[in-house]
Amino acid sequence: MNEKLAADAGQSFYRRIVTVATPIIIQNVISTSLNLADTIMIGRLGEAELAGSGAANQIFSIFSILCFGMYSGASVFVAQFWGARDLKSIRKILGFDMSLGLATAFVFLGVIQLFAPNLIALFADDGDVIMYGEDYIRLVSFSYIVTAMTFAINFNSRTIQVLKVPTVISASAVLVNVIFNWLLIYGVGPFPEMGVKGAALATVIARCCELGFQILYIACWKEHPFHTSIKNLFSWDPGLYRSILRRAVPVIISEGGWSLGVAIVFATYGRIGASALAVVQVSNVVCQICQTAFFGFGNGSAILIGETLGKGDKVTAHAYTKKILRLGLVFTAVMVVMIIALRHPVAVIYDFSEETTELMMSTIFVFAFTMIPRMFSYLIQCGILRAGGDTFFCMVIELTSNLGIEVAMAYTGVVILGWPLPWCVALASLGNIFKTVTEYARYRSNKWINIVIDIDEDEVKELC
Repeated sequence: MNEKLAADAGQSFYRRIVTVATPIIIQNVISTSLNLADTIMIGRLGEAELAGSGAANQIFSIFSILCFGMYSGASVFVAQFWGARDLKSIRKILGFDMSLGLATAFVFLGVIQLFAPNLIALFADDGDVIMYGEDYIRLVSFSYIVTAMTFAINFNSRTIQVLKVPTVISASAVLVNVIFNWLLIYGVGPFPEMGVKGAALATVIARCCELGFQILYIACWKEHPFHTSIKNLFSWDPGLYRSILRRAVPVIISEGGWSLGVAIVFATYGRIGASALAVVQVSNVVCQICQTAFFGFGNGSAILIGETLGKGDKVTAHAYTKKILRLGLVFTAVMVVMIIALRHPVAVIYDFSEETTELMMSTIFVFAFTMIPRMFSYLIQCGILRAGGDTFFCMVIELTSNLGIEVAMAYTGVVILGWPLPWCVALASLGNIFKTVTEYARYRSNKWINIVIDIDEDEVKELC
């Protein structure tokens, strides 16, 4: 029986992973394009402007990763409830996600409005960089409120594999952002020339449009899995929420620790100078472009495994993971080649000094190879271990590798050894190498396979 299930898994896997992952990849490309548009347009203003907005975006990165942690922890339940076709519980989780996201957004907004220059100063000591960063973050922080809700809808739409219209909406938001960037950064026609403030305002407008269209879409399509009343969406279910938090809190701590570690490393590189901050910002965007397919594949893998476990089928779920890891190696190799190939076209876009351009070329080259352990650990952790509910283990390893090893290595390279930026980036990657080895050992142990919801066996037989 087990051999038959494994054979069936092999026959259906590739079709299912393409079906699930392709819309997510497209949506990731669209989302990354929004960041790319900001980076290119602001980058043409100057290195200080780009460094300032880059420092401000580190704060947004912490916020977005915290949201990702909350939604990712809850998505373990959403995926398995989707496998059991329990729409009522899925809607309650969406409302819970929105509530947590909004609470987090208002906290960030308040802190940013009170301490904006102090926050930017954590990443840079250049007066111009701090000034531009403050101008940008004070305005863009208002988008956090709508972003929290947009992320919740998008993330849960991915988990239940309803992505066609949300993808079109996200693409429209990118187009709105690019148009208003052009109008407001450079002051085209009757619009004022606002510089970095214009980029921030364009982001706010784009995010508001995206949320508005998402709500309109769900409200008008009565068959949408999220279509329900406000009362039902935010109805209180203490038992379900406690179960979610037991799984989600480790993910929140894990992702929060990761984003904090990334921010600290970014701040450490800032000690080298404003040019280093600008280079790291560009390098990150280049890597994000090439990672989009990989992230989509990882998210699709988690959905596939979670849905399969929701049907009580551990054998097929385990069979899927072997194919996922093999494909992951192929995706990683392609990604490294893409990043290296993009160095020269990217250098042409930015009007940096010759010295900064050379630094950017060598740093992106090093970043390409550090992506190998980073992406493989991502696939194991987010695509496999968390899908099986193994969130506590992931939290421990994430905090150890990022806040422990990666931050320490970056500080050692920059402050103690005084190495140039590319060497420091290579040294910091030791954290991800440790994480990959440890998480792979956990995967081989099979201790990650858990079914986190109560399953009605009769319903499962009907679904299967």
